[in-house]
Amino acid sequence: MSKKEHTTPETEETVKQEELPQAEEQQPDPQEEQAESDEDKLQEMGEKLATLNDKYLRLYSEYENYRKRTNVEKADLLLNGSREMMKAILPVVDDFERALAATGDDEGVKLIYNKLMKILEQKGLKAMDAKGEKFDEAMHEAVTQIPAPAPEQKGLVVDVVEKGYYLNDKVLRYAKVVVAC
Repeated sequence: MSKKEHTTPETEETVKQEELPQAEEQQPDPQEEQAESDEDKLQEMGEKLATLNDKYLRLYSEYENYRKRTNVEKADLLLNGSREMMKAILPVVDDFERALAATGDDEGVKLIYNKLMKILEQKGLKAMDAKGEKFDEAMHEAVTQIPAPAPEQKGLVVDVVEKGYYLNDKVLRYAKVVVAC
């Protein structure tokens, strides 16, 4: 007889008990699998949430920047929309000033000139005062240079050939000036 046939009820029980833990180890617990699956899903959803939140924040900030930029552009357009029209009117203003100088302050010409200048000032036009000021290339255009009559006048504007203008505190036309060197 072989050894397999010589089994007692006690040995059969121990063999079965040894086989049971192995069988249990081979078959995973469905609750543990479910818990691991839920944790993976939770982690995946958390990553998705973080990604979507990041996209949302970027899109929101991009929109805010766009809104601010368009508001600034709109305000600038309202302030400086008449820039080209003002540039076109400046030669007429220069002609008025020459007419006033030639006619000896004719009351009719002076009245029209003052009315025009008042309207232009209301729209943001302002004349530059350049004579006697220090030469600034951001506001002046040097037409010529002459020797300074006195050392303290060196670098100053001696004469204005053509008046400069600001439109809403931005240079509309540079003043053409003579500079002492």
